[in-house]
Amino acid sequence: MSQREKVQIMDADGIRRALTRISHEILEKNAGTKDLVLIGIRRRGVPLARRIAEKIKEIEGTSVPMGILDITLYRDDLSQLEYHPLVRKTEVPFSISDQKVVLVDDVLFTGRTVRAAMDALVDLGRPKSIQLAVLIDRGHRELPIRADYIGKNVPTSRREIIDVSLREIDDEDKVIIFEKES
Repeated sequence: MSQREKVQIMDADGIRRALTRISHEILEKNAGTKDLVLIGIRRRGVPLARRIAEKIKEIEGTSVPMGILDITLYRDDLSQLEYHPLVRKTEVPFSISDQKVVLVDDVLFTGRTVRAAMDALVDLGRPKSIQLAVLIDRGHRELPIRADYIGKNVPTSRREIIDVSLREIDDEDKVIIFEKES
C-alpha cells in the first residue's frame, strides 16, 4: 500500500508556537515547576520534551528534570508484530514518586501508546499525577485517554496518516498528513 502527501499542517514556526503555548499551559496548570518532571516517550516525544524543558527554563529560569521512556515491552501488540522491535533504554535518572509527571509524545491516536507509557511509569514509582502533552491529537481513541495539553487538534480519517518530522531526528520540523492509497 502506498501513500501520497495530502497537506502540510504545521511548519517549524507552527511547531515552535505550539510548544511555547504548551509550556505556558503546563506552568499555569501546575503553578510553576515545583515537583514537575517531563518524560518523553521514545521516539519523537523525546525531542519534544527537551524543547518544552528548554522553554520552561527560559520562562521560569528553573530547570525541570527530563527523562526518556521506552515503552516497547509494554505494548499490547507485541505478539502481533511481524518484526522484532528494538528495545531501547529508559532513562529516568530521578524518582517520579510524588512528582507531577508530564508525559510528552508527538501524536495521540488510539491511546494505546499512552496506556503502555502509564504502565511503564507505574513500574518506576508512584507519581502524584500523570498529565499528557501531545503535539497532535488526531482522534480515533480506542481507550478513555485524553491529552491535557495539545499543540493542534487534527480531525482525520482512518485512511490518513500523520507524519511528524523533527529536526533532531529528521533534519527538519514539519507535520504532514498522508493519505493511504489502495
